[in-house]
Amino acid sequence: MTPTKPKSVPDQATVTDAGIQGVLLNALPHPVILIGADNHLLEANDAAQNFFQSSASFMRRHSIDHFIPFGSPLLDLIQQVRERQSAVSEYRVDVSSPRLGTDKIVDIYASPLADGRGKGSRDVVLMLQERSMAEKIDRQLTHRGAARTVTGLAAMLAHEIKNPLSGIRGAAQLLEQSASSEDRALTRLICDEADRIVKLVDRMEVFSDERPVERTGVNIHTVLDHVKRIAENGFARDIRFHLEYDPSLPMVLANRDQLIQVFLNLVKNASEALKGFPDAEIVLSTAYRPGVRLSVQGSRNKVTLPMEFCVRDNGPGVPEDLMPHLFDPFVTTKTNGSGLGLALVAKIVRDHGGVVECESQPRRTVFRVLMPAVPIERDGQPRRGG
Repeated sequence: MTPTKPKSVPDQATVTDAGIQGVLLNALPHPVILIGADNHLLEANDAAQNFFQSSASFMRRHSIDHFIPFGSPLLDLIQQVRERQSAVSEYRVDVSSPRLGTDKIVDIYASPLADGRGKGSRDVVLMLQERSMAEKIDRQLTHRGAARTVTGLAAMLAHEIKNPLSGIRGAAQLLEQSASSEDRALTRLICDEADRIVKLVDRMEVFSDERPVERTGVNIHTVLDHVKRIAENGFARDIRFHLEYDPSLPMVLANRDQLIQVFLNLVKNASEALKGFPDAEIVLSTAYRPGVRLSVQGSRNKVTLPMEFCVRDNGPGVPEDLMPHLFDPFVTTKTNGSGLGLALVAKIVRDHGGVVECESQPRRTVFRVLMPAVPIERDGQPRRGG
């Protein structure tokens, strides 16, 4: 007699399959949700719970329109999937809301969920892919293009302007020796203006330096503390500083002097934006987060960018029309500004294989720098910054 298979085996297999499916869904870095016929949420993986800032049990008690803004194209997309019974994609959909926070731009991939007999149903599976990381890479490529443009301009300026300026200044000094007291003021003005242009050209020449950056393990907290001391004893003496450091952060792979230049520029910009604000505050923060893999100049190897350093202020924010060009040269809102500070920041961070970005709204502007950590030691542990 052939032994009969225990009835519990199929049930166990079904449970195992369901468990594996759950593990696979939760392993995905993108939010995945299942929406029922009445637009109620039926299931959500871990990434979806993080994205919507709600637990799965809470989400199951609500429909999708509870989590997205009124009139969102996401609802029309779900209806299209049901009518066509085929997959539909939509790119750059704004799902920002007070619940989710600002700047939530996603690509949406929607598909009908077939029932057990292979027929279509009104249940829809959605996968959301945030645009933020892709746009970080796009911005970095834009910054590289801007830096290359400035490089050529810097070389031209150094050759075509500095040499004639030295002749103009020398002639003015000769005239000053035989000039009257009134005319001497004019010759002094010529010399001062010539010196000012030379200083501007010297700043531009920094962009033409394409040599590989000499980098070592740097404790970012000593760099930020140094920048803070400079600011508190100079241009930001009336501004309150707040520190949010991760004390266990690994060392960053960088050039210390150039890092000081980067954060000095960012803190100076923040302090100038805070002029006239009675509760002016600058927050310096560090954190260890997963990052994208990018190529480092002068190396074939790719590195991750887990080191996040932020300069945040509670000023008026960056004008919206300026945001796409913020790191371009000669872009500034300052009356006497040259528009080279942030372009230089982008150049230095790019030379380190990192990414710099800005998020801004009234009373909250954040400049975020992502950079590589020091290489991992043989024992598998990164060197700690202390």
